[in-house]
Amino acid sequence: MKNQDPGGYIAITREKFDAGAHIEAAKRRTTGAIVTFVGVVRDDAIESIEIEAYEEVAETDLYEIRDEAVAKYDLQEVTIVHRTGKLRVGEDILLIVVSAGHRKQAFSGCEYILERIKERAPIWKREILPDGDRWVKGNYE
Repeated sequence: MKNQDPGGYIAITREKFDAGAHIEAAKRRTTGAIVTFVGVVRDDAIESIEIEAYEEVAETDLYEIRDEAVAKYDLQEVTIVHRTGKLRVGEDILLIVVSAGHRKQAFSGCEYILERIKERAPIWKREILPDGDRWVKGNYE
């Protein structure tokens, strides 16, 4: 699911994303500071992960989280792209691009968005191990 609006870009997708393209787009539309977060599948002795989402609810949550962060930290623009499906070690899971007039606002806004996604969005991760699998408590622990 994808939607472009004046406040940025929100997507839940099975497709790979180009973090650089999203950063360049933010640079063309904002002034001041841009802070990015890219969550990557880490090598915790796993073969891969599978990420599932209740997409309609998760997308609504992402918009609400974005709106809260914009209001709280006076952000200019926010992009959030979250992948689903089977991902291998080293692949990108989550992109957050936040722009604001000043770096403190951008850093604080980015961290706020990340923590709220972990708390609220119905997105789940299952780790595939050499000898089985396990669901991970919380979204990104």
